[in-house]
Amino acid sequence: MASDRGALCVEVLEAVPECKRLSRLLECFSNEFARRPSFVVRCSGRVNIIGEHVDYCGYPVFPMAIEQTILLAVAPSDDNLLHIKNADNNFKPYKCNVLTYSIDVPTVGGPHWYQYVLCGVKGILENSTIQHDSPRGMMILLSGNIPPASGLSSSSAIVSATVLATAYMHNATLNKQTLATISAECEKFIGTQGGGMDQAIAYLAQEGCAQLIEWNPLRATPIQLPENAVFVIANSLSEANKAATSDFNQRVVECRLASRLLAKQMKLNWRDLNRFADLQKALGYSLEQMVSLVHANLGLNVYTRTELITLLEVTEEDFADNLLTPNTRNSQTFKLRQRALHVFQEALRVQQFIETAKSTSEDCISRMKTLMKQSHESLRTLYECSHDNLDRIVAISDRLGVGTRLTGAGWGGCVVALCDGVEESKRFVETLKTEFYTSIPKAQGCDIGSVCFTTSPQRGAEIYLIDKHQNIWTSSS
Repeated sequence: MASDRGALCVEVLEAVPECKRLSRLLECFSNEFARRPSFVVRCSGRVNIIGEHVDYCGYPVFPMAIEQTILLAVAPSDDNLLHIKNADNNFKPYKCNVLTYSIDVPTVGGPHWYQYVLCGVKGILENSTIQHDSPRGMMILLSGNIPPASGLSSSSAIVSATVLATAYMHNATLNKQTLATISAECEKFIGTQGGGMDQAIAYLAQEGCAQLIEWNPLRATPIQLPENAVFVIANSLSEANKAATSDFNQRVVECRLASRLLAKQMKLNWRDLNRFADLQKALGYSLEQMVSLVHANLGLNVYTRTELITLLEVTEEDFADNLLTPNTRNSQTFKLRQRALHVFQEALRVQQFIETAKSTSEDCISRMKTLMKQSHESLRTLYECSHDNLDRIVAISDRLGVGTRLTGAGWGGCVVALCDGVEESKRFVETLKTEFYTSIPKAQGCDIGSVCFTTSPQRGAEIYLIDKHQNIWTSSS
């Protein structure tokens, strides 16, 4: 796959954590399809350390890939069909024609699991800007241990893994940046208006480093974290599927409307300025000046649909068709001021966090903890995307001196916590076990280690090649 084909194909050694899962996946694939897979794609979940709900506004984020992964075992089929199965029997298999399928997301309950796979296939085969072989059927078996709807990017990992698998199967000439861009774009087939962070870290992650992800052009800068920094992920066990409701897209729309209204007030070409970062660039302002601009120009706590139509001087039809998304067409109220303040202040926090992480001062971890606490409070009050269980975990962490914030879209899912050293992380995990998880019915009888654990930065997406003896080997290309 161009210059990245060899880089994405790696040897799997016994020391690799996925080795046992890979062996089980190969055996399961052979049982399901009566043949061996041609290759396996591995794609990690991610945790965003800081910079929440700013990527789709054009601002940098700071995620890292985690140990939990999606694995796709893939082989060509000779019948023009996509045979999509899951190693977990709780998920029903799906089959369709690669030439004629469509992605019809249910109006209630959100996408089916296999529709994320279909997004990835569609992203490659229907992209007119890339070259690839003629569409062919595929046998796909998925194995995942990223908790779904937990804010750790399980759905985007499936899409990204499938984009890579489909590109490799069809000899597309792509690089990692292009793969990440296509993966972000094609997730919109299921209605998610994301910004590209999940897909960027899926491909560009490096072991041992978090990544500062910037946009236009997409680029990743590895940042070494302080030696004593230990990150804990704690699942609130409150699931939040951002494609199943309009909550996520409502926030995206509110940010776009706020950017356009500010642009109109500043006598700029407001229709072309639907991202805060583009507006800031057009104005030549600092982030601090953008915060002041919001205070001065977005005076209402709630804007009604009618008020915005009047202020933007548009028709009802124009507003609904061109300024909203399909699942926000009926929205009647919009909180522009609060969303804008969160985004600009969060973008500032990302800057400060990176500067602090690079410093050698003795209090750098303490300062990073403070920024993470501020981030969560902003997400709770200004962006209104937290959850009672998330806030309970944050309250416990505040008492222990741990810096904790929700990670991912919110409305449930996980927190990410920064601890100063291994002992503090152990004390935090044990406290959560006794003070939080004992009161959560979903936690009873489950392996607490799978919902509350330390993690370290992992590698980006890779392809494992399979030989005729089911051995996993490396490409020399």
